[in-house]
Amino acid sequence: MVRITDVARRAGVSPSTVSYALSGKRPISAATRRRVEAAMRELGYRPRGEARPVAGGRTNVVALVLSSSADVRVPAVMECVASAVTAARAHGRDVLLVSREGDADGTDGLRHAADAALADALIVTDVRARDPRLPLLRALDRPCVLIGVPAEPDGLTCVDVDVEAAGALCVDHLAGLGHRAVALVGPPSRGPAGRAARGVAAAAARAGLACSAYSCAAAPDAARLTAGRLLRARPAPTAVVVRGERLVELLVGAFDHLGLRVPADVSVVALCPDPPAGAGRLPVTSVTVPSAARGGRAVELLVRHLAGEPVPGVTLLPPRLTRGATTAPPGGGPHRTPGQPSPQARPSR
Repeated sequence: MVRITDVARRAGVSPSTVSYALSGKRPISAATRRRVEAAMRELGYRPRGEARPVAGGRTNVVALVLSSSADVRVPAVMECVASAVTAARAHGRDVLLVSREGDADGTDGLRHAADAALADALIVTDVRARDPRLPLLRALDRPCVLIGVPAEPDGLTCVDVDVEAAGALCVDHLAGLGHRAVALVGPPSRGPAGRAARGVAAAAARAGLACSAYSCAAAPDAARLTAGRLLRARPAPTAVVVRGERLVELLVGAFDHLGLRVPADVSVVALCPDPPAGAGRLPVTSVTVPSAARGGRAVELLVRHLAGEPVPGVTLLPPRLTRGATTAPPGGGPHRTPGQPSPQARPSR
């Protein structure tokens, strides 16, 4: 099957220029249009709208293009898929899952979904700041919603969780309790983790809090090492924002080993996709980001787009704070000598 990228290569133009020649959305020169039309004739290219099997040019299908990148969190992707399928069914539409094994950057899967002409619209997952799929996405001749926000989202429709606001919400909660020094602890990563760190730092600066950041793998030894570094820091943080449910449990255990009670000596807030089960017997104060809802919101945006309604360029889903027993005002109890046997952890009064 001849693709729009093949036409662009033959005509010596970008895929977006071919798309504009077909749709008329933007003016192009007569000479450029003639080159594009000649390339289409030479290659036997048929615009995708002519190949659609349903009368009226509609298939009532939404293609959901999945990434096979190694660092994709599979449970979050499956939750996103489930919410997209549920929303699509509510609007009388089917969802076509598109995934190519070994397609690390997602370009092959996207080209297949676009060129096969089996869907009215596309949802593209795991979009990064400098995503290699962006030129192709901008050239598509049908509605598309990106899950993830690139560095330059102009002209695109994107939906994502507001991780930066989630980081800020953690700090705002701790500042309201009276904490003056906080730390962010999380596994080494990029993307959303960077946005969370910006939110934490910005909120700490607004509130006049001392703020530090520590990279920590979700492993017992790493958690104990990081807890020791926090204890020796100056100023020592009285509250910690922890990214990831597994790391929360490990870090609380490491604090207990060092003689620090949660929350009497140090408060802990979990920043994670779903509410954590708990650290020991303590229900954890958490700020959750609704990652599962992204698929459903993407479908809603596509339905509005197909109906000719205006849609926002970027939609960020707000975080939610759930107050548990791992946060309290600072100085809520006596400090034990590091290494001293721990009494039963308990929330402050």
